[in-house]
Amino acid sequence: MPSKAPSTKLNIAVVGLGRMGKRHAKTLMYRVPHANLVAVCSNDETELKWAREFFKDSNIEVFASFDQMIEKEGLQAVWVSTSTNVHASMTTACINKNLHVLCEKPVSQNLQEARDVCALAKQNPHLKVMAGYSRRFDASYRSAKAQITSGSIGKPFLVRSQTTDLLDTTGFFVRYAAKNGGIFYDCAIHDIDLTLWLLGDVKPKACWAVGTITHHPELKELNDVDNGVGVVEYTNGCLGYYYVSRTQAHGHDVCTEVTGSAGKLSINVQPRSDFVELASSNGISHQVQPEYWERFEDAFATEAIEFCESVLEDKDVPVALDIGIQSLEIGLALQDALLSGQVQKFDEEGHQIKA
Repeated sequence: MPSKAPSTKLNIAVVGLGRMGKRHAKTLMYRVPHANLVAVCSNDETELKWAREFFKDSNIEVFASFDQMIEKEGLQAVWVSTSTNVHASMTTACINKNLHVLCEKPVSQNLQEARDVCALAKQNPHLKVMAGYSRRFDASYRSAKAQITSGSIGKPFLVRSQTTDLLDTTGFFVRYAAKNGGIFYDCAIHDIDLTLWLLGDVKPKACWAVGTITHHPELKELNDVDNGVGVVEYTNGCLGYYYVSRTQAHGHDVCTEVTGSAGKLSINVQPRSDFVELASSNGISHQVQPEYWERFEDAFATEAIEFCESVLEDKDVPVALDIGIQSLEIGLALQDALLSGQVQKFDEEGHQIKA
C-alpha cells in the first residue's frame, strides 16, 4: 500500500551552501512537495552572496549564523550539508533545539564523537534523526537489494565497489579534503555502507589498504592519497574490495558488483550520462556524468521525500543515524591500514583492535 499523503508541510532549513548544499536547497524547493524550505545558512561570504541573490524574491531567510538560524520560529528540521568536521556539533545543536535532522555522511571523523551523537539521538526518540547515505535511495541499488533478498544470486559473498571522481583542476578538492578527512572514510564510506546493506548480517574481521598520489601532491601533508584500494574480510566468508579515486579523466564513475553462489549483479559498470552512443572513425563512445550529482540526483530527491514523510507521518527514518557507525569504523580502519602499512583487525563485535 502506498503511504498516505502528508497533511502538512515540513518547515526545513539547509545549513552549508557549497556544491551539495545548493543542490539540496533546490531539491527541497522544486522536487519535494511536502517540504517548505524556510531558511538557508552559511558562514562563507561567497555562498551567502549567492544565496541572497538566488532567494531574494522568496520568503526563504538567509542566515550567516547557524546558532541564529536554529532559533528561527517555526523551524522543524535541518539538513546538515556542511564539511564533515562540523556534522556532529551541528547535529547535536539541532537535537538540543528539538529539531529533526538529516545529516550527511559521516556524522563525524571521530568514532567516539559519532557514538555520542547517535546516543543523543536515541535519547530523543520523538525526533527523526537520519543519516544521509544517498545510495540506499537509488532505484538501481534498491532493485539490486530486492533481488539479493529474493535469492536471485544465491548467497552473496563478494562486493566489488568503487567511487571515483572526475579529476579536479580548480583546487576545490584539495580544499575540501582538508576538512572532510581521509579518502577511505570520506569517499569509500558509501561503498562500505552498501556492502553492509547488501550482504546483510556481516561484521568486519580484518582490512588492508594501499594508495598513491598521482595528481594532488598537496595531499601528502594531509596524510592522504588521491587513489586507493582497500580490502575487507567480513564474517560469514564475505569479502569487500574497494577502489577510490579523485583523478578520473572520463568522469564520475561509480559501480558495484555483487557476486553470489548462483550469479552476479552489476550496477552501473558502464557509466553513462544518457543512452546516446557516437559511432565514428574513432570507434564507438558515449558520455559519462561529470559529477556525483548527475548520477544520484533522483536518489537525493527520494531521500528528502522519505525524510519529510518520516517526520510528518511519524514513521521510522529509512536510515537511522547509528547505521553509519560500523561503516565509519571500517573506513577509519582502512585509513589506518593505508598509513601504517599494517593489516587492521577487528574483534568479534566488529570493533577495531588498536595496537
